[in-house]
Amino acid sequence: MSNYFIDNKDLQFTLANLELEEVVSLRENNYKQAEDFDYAPENYADAKDNYKRVLELVGEISGERIAPRARVVDEEGPHFENNKVTYHPLTVKNLEELRNAEVFGVMLPRRYGGLNFPVTIYTMMTEMVSRADASLQNLFGLQDIAETICEFGTEEQKQKYLPRFASGEADGSMDLTEPDSGSDLQSVRLKATLDPKTNQWYLDGMKRFITNGCAKVHLVLARSEEGTSDGRGLSMFICEAGPELVVRRIEHKLGIHGVATAELQYNRVPAELCGQRKRGLIKYVMSLMNGARVGISAQALGIAEAAYREARKYAAERKQFKTAIEEFPPVFSMLASMKMEIMAARTLLYETTKMVDLRNSYNSIVEHGKAEEVTPEDKQKDKLYSKIAAVLTPMSKAFATEMSNRVCYQGIQIHGGTGYMKDFNAERFYRDARITNIYEGTTQLQHVAAIGGIMQRVLDPIMDELAGLPYHGKLKRLSTYVDEMRKKQQTAVQYVAEKKDSTYYDLVTKHLVEMETYIFVSYLMLRDALKDSERELFAERYILDAVPEFDRSYAVVMSGDVTLIDNYRELIDY
Repeated sequence: MSNYFIDNKDLQFTLANLELEEVVSLRENNYKQAEDFDYAPENYADAKDNYKRVLELVGEISGERIAPRARVVDEEGPHFENNKVTYHPLTVKNLEELRNAEVFGVMLPRRYGGLNFPVTIYTMMTEMVSRADASLQNLFGLQDIAETICEFGTEEQKQKYLPRFASGEADGSMDLTEPDSGSDLQSVRLKATLDPKTNQWYLDGMKRFITNGCAKVHLVLARSEEGTSDGRGLSMFICEAGPELVVRRIEHKLGIHGVATAELQYNRVPAELCGQRKRGLIKYVMSLMNGARVGISAQALGIAEAAYREARKYAAERKQFKTAIEEFPPVFSMLASMKMEIMAARTLLYETTKMVDLRNSYNSIVEHGKAEEVTPEDKQKDKLYSKIAAVLTPMSKAFATEMSNRVCYQGIQIHGGTGYMKDFNAERFYRDARITNIYEGTTQLQHVAAIGGIMQRVLDPIMDELAGLPYHGKLKRLSTYVDEMRKKQQTAVQYVAEKKDSTYYDLVTKHLVEMETYIFVSYLMLRDALKDSERELFAERYILDAVPEFDRSYAVVMSGDVTLIDNYRELIDY
């Protein structure tokens, strides 16, 4: 039993040292909201204290109540009968306790019953909930649905739906995927038809792999324009559960057993257009996906944290040859690597969420502010942070989810044969982690999403700042390694750009994205070590591990060998 915020030194370090002054000031309208809401912060220190108290509350609920129930929820899961999903009583209890804590409208404005917290703080909550029960995160973590309605819906829709989300009375689902479309959302076929007499929209078709498809409120991507077959014919709709919306089945999955993943059939379901026609995929789903990438990164990080701690505990208790196995070099080196990777993913994730918060704030100013009050600087920052977030969110998801799979694999290895048994949590973490680098866009798609910004060198201004920090001693030596990797990366990017070969570009995309990640995370680890000398060892371990991996990818990129494609095909066809 523990508090998942108080027992996590690294998460506390992140909250204490992440510079959110600008984010919070923008979100609180320079703290003028305190004039209308007596519980709104009066300054940054007040806001930070409030964030900490709520994080401690969620940490307590996660560690002392949700986590002990997770194994039973995993074993028994939800019940499905007569097209109706019934969640496990312990899942219902978990949701009730989070609802009583008033954390179901974390990012929503206060006028709709929300807390008006930044994405960064909400992400910390989702990390802790995921550490306790990864499947519960797929219910708690769907708050981006309400955020989408808040950002793009009409005032009438906001008044109708947002207070229900904030109170926890309504839950949501994001209905995008179809049986034949998978990640190719441009090919979505579910049809939206407008009745010209009543001006009412109706939805007809199928959706598959819908997380929490039994929800009360659904955001649905549908084809609203006759004769179209690409993304320009898609719009976003809001609909509610009813007899016309049928849950046909729920999936039997490898992991994440506590939440229902459903196949849905729409039979002339009444719906409301959310935002403008024809912008469903181009604007609204892209906005949703940015939030989803951050959420799944946090889910993966929480699972990895749980797996590491379980392995650490087991290694301390398990004795072989009259010695705790944590004393054996092969074991303690694995544990050290696991912890280092978790810390690296965490520093990248929360640097990402800070940029997402800045993007959201400046985008809101530009899109919704009074025209005469929007400055050229506001517009410039909106563009800047939008570009940065577009690179960091896929980069973070790729890094965190692949890391989580490695850490959970190692967790079972440390447990040995017992880790393969359901008597221990290690195998559940391993199963739960596996979906994180698949849903909301596979790792391969995250590389595709990030590569454009890497080729354009979008992160260079941030890395210039990080490279210029006053490193000394060991950190100065380590920074020279990172500076050298960065020079090589710039050479590699220029080489690929000048080659002008689309096949080669696609072949080396993975390598370029991973190389950029090594560099950026290395700088973040160095920055953090400047603030806390105890973190120097983690920075050193990460960078010394990163350099040879970077160099291997660099060699592939600079080889210029397009015949690798043919070689791979020959291997497949053998």
